[in-house]
Amino acid sequence: MKKLISLITLLFTAMTLFAQDTTANEPEMADKLYADGRIYVVVAVVATIFTGIIVYLINLDSKISKLEKQLKK
Repeated sequence: MKKLISLITLLFTAMTLFAQDTTANEPEMADKLYADGRIYVVVAVVATIFTGIIVYLINLDSKISKLEKQLKK
């Protein structure tokens, strides 16, 4: 059992080391989007999706409240 736990720990450690490998001469994705002016499009899409989810949840809550009131009668 100890060997299995040690193996899993070493594998996860190796995966995190590979995940931290970055190239220094390439800009980060957010920096490139900001430089191109496309970051505003990304923010607008995320805000639209978030707003849609909020509106859907509010609508769903009102429908559930109506059903609960009908069941109490």
